[in-house]
Order: sequence, then structure tokens, then C-alpha cells
Amino acid sequence: MSDSPDPFAQSRLGPVTLRNRIIRAATFEGMTGDQCVSDRLIAFHRAAARGGVGMTTMAFCAVSPDGAGTPNELVLTKSALPGLRELAEAVHAEGAAVSAQIGHAGAVAAAAGLPAIAPSKTFSPLAMKRTKEASAADIERITNDFIAGAKLLLEAGFDAVEIHLGHGYLLSEFLSPSLNRRKDQWGGSLENRARFARDVVKAVREAVGDRMAVLAKLNMSDGVPGGLWVDESIQVARLLEADGALDALELTGGSSLQNPMYLFRGEAPIHEMGDSMPKAVAIGLKLFGRFFFKSYPFEEAYFRSYARQFRAALDMPLILLGGINKRETIDQAMKEGFEFVAMGRGLLRDPGLVNAMAKGESEESLCVHCNKCMATIYAGTHCVLVDEAHRV
Repeated sequence: MSDSPDPFAQSRLGPVTLRNRIIRAATFEGMTGDQCVSDRLIAFHRAAARGGVGMTTMAFCAVSPDGAGTPNELVLTKSALPGLRELAEAVHAEGAAVSAQIGHAGAVAAAAGLPAIAPSKTFSPLAMKRTKEASAADIERITNDFIAGAKLLLEAGFDAVEIHLGHGYLLSEFLSPSLNRRKDQWGGSLENRARFARDVVKAVREAVGDRMAVLAKLNMSDGVPGGLWVDESIQVARLLEADGALDALELTGGSSLQNPMYLFRGEAPIHEMGDSMPKAVAIGLKLFGRFFFKSYPFEEAYFRSYARQFRAALDMPLILLGGINKRETIDQAMKEGFEFVAMGRGLLRDPGLVNAMAKGESEESLCVHCNKCMATIYAGTHCVLVDEAHRV
């Protein structure tokens, strides 16, 4: 494959040099019980760095107190700064770069008992209540919160920030034709629906300049009828590319609000999730969870067919995500023009996988994509096939 880059060679991501082209995808760790960095969270990302990734990504950090998607999610306030700095130093000591995913949960925040907002009033199946419509003041406030969050991460020594534009969170909701029914400058046409996301991305870039890499995670498809789909998403990606504020775009799909398994693929671990929740919630989940947590067949690199459409339409660096387990899949991604790959569950099962692949000692993760790790997120996300004594 002389015509494609070596995935294990040094590469550039905007202003940041990475030791290879493999990124640990943001995977909710469930290790911020007091909404701050814990020793266990630091150990989690240190293990990923020691295992050889070029960059590890701290999962969803809420930019606003009302933007957390779960009760135990980190909020980017000054009180989080010491822990964030310690985490960054730990990752750097292992030779990797560190990124943080930032976002506002929007309607998903209702599940955390927060006064959730959305582009238009909508029903949250996670909390069984309606949300309120975001005001112009809310939009301005949250944009400023994204700026403040990015600056805090810069101060903490993070190398990159990943702005979440997908998975049914607030900026993704504004992009959705079905969730955004506004008649003002943030609704209607695709350009209007993309305005909030573009303004946030440009504001973050202006705030951090060339001192950090700026990425965005964009839904190619929401996986729901009437939601954002590939044709419009490519147009959004072109607008983001034309704005010139991003160093790379990570391509994803699905919705925590409407269809979470579209992101994960494979069997939905409804029984195991029920066992991890309060009794009243567990009963409802076991009775009705199959309607919300749909099952999709798992296949290697399941987003690749959609992502190829983006590769053909864009010049900017792209990150391929979605069920990547094998060395040959990584090599194929490079051959097809993707600059980076992101791995989640495969590295949860095998934190040292990248080093093993680089040395020719492994060709594939031991992950079987059973998705039972999803049920562990409130107790500290881990692979259930890893003996407790060997977990991070």
C-alpha cells in the first residue's frame, strides 16, 4: 500500500503532531461522579495512551450546567481545571495527545432531571416530558459557554477539542428537519438550521486560534424518519469546510434521544441495562426498551459506505468511525483517503491493541460487540469480558 499513508507513522492534525493516525473515540466513561475528573478517569485515559493511540478523547463534557446528558457527567467549570490538567499531563507522559469532546445535551438533558431545551418544543422519551424551545438568549449564552469550555481545556493543556454536532444533542437537534421546526433565522432552510453549529465552530476556533486542533463530530444520518440524512449532511459538511475553522471532521450517526443503537449496532443489552438502573426504570426498560433500543446487525466499519460519500465530496481531513476492529480495516481506510480512524469498543476490550498491531502481534481486537459495556456506564464503563482484576 505504497500509495496510502502508514497508519502507525507520525501525522499532523492541524497544529498538533500525533504519533499515529489512530484516535481513541469519545466513549462515555462514567467516571465523573461529582462532575469532575476522578483518579479512575485519569487511569482510563493513561491506559489508552500507554496502549499506543495517537490521541485519546475524553467523552462528552457539558459546556453548560443545564447541558449534561447524565447526572454524573463532567461540566466544564473552573472547579474541573485541576483534574483536567492532571489528566492531560498523564496522557502526555505516555506519549499521546489528548482531546475532549464538548457539547450541550439539549433535549437529552431531560433524562438528567434538567430543564431541557431544544430548537422546538419536543417530547423526550428519556424523561417522559416535553422540553422548552431555546430562545435567542439561550443560543447566545450556550455559544459563549462553548467558547469558555474550549478556553478552559486549552488552559488545562489539552491538544484538541471535539465539538459534538451529532447524536441528537442540541446542535444536532438544530440540524434535524424533524426536531427543528423554527420559523426564525435558526430554522427552515438547511443554511438556517446549520447556523448555530457553524457559529459555535467558528467561535471556538477564534477563541483557541492555532493553539489547539479543532474537530467536530457530525451525524451523517440521524437514523430516524425525517431526521438529518446523508444528502443534507454532506451540504452541512461543505459549509463547515468552507468556513475553514475545522482541522478534521469525525463522521458518525444515530441519536441518544431517538435511536441510540443506530450508533452502536449489534444487539441491544436491554436486560443488562435494566439490572443497572433503579427498579421503576428497570421495569419500564424491560417492558418497552425494545421499542427504543432497536437492534441492528453489526458489521465491520458499518459507517464506511456513508463516509465514502463525504470523502468524495470534501477535501478536508476525515476521521472514519464505527465498529473498527481489524488492522486490514484501518489500512483500507487509509487507502480510501481517510486521514484517521477512531476506535471505541475495540480499545475498551484491548487498551494495548494499537501497540500490538504496530508490532505485528495482533490483527484484530478481541471485542465481540456484544454491547454489554453499555450497561456499565453508571458504574465505570468497562468490558464485561475483562476480569475485574485487570480492568482500569
